[in-house]
Amino acid sequence: MTTTQTESMLIDAKEAAALCGLSRSAWYKQVASGKIPRPLKIGNIARWRRDELEEWIASGCPPRQKWDLLRKRK
Repeated sequence: MTTTQTESMLIDAKEAAALCGLSRSAWYKQVASGKIPRPLKIGNIARWRRDELEEWIASGCPPRQKWDLLRKRK
């Protein structure tokens, strides 16, 4: 897997917000309130898995707690 492929799999808040149709500030409000899937932390950097966000959107954007339970069942 190339670096470019890896980078496209992990996206930053700006890209994640755009994917979900939100501004970056609205994205962070949703993250803080527990409505968005947990990011992966790489040091102090937060990244989201694009495939997980796409699956989350397809599932109706459930709150993080419910999403975590749905993911564990798979």
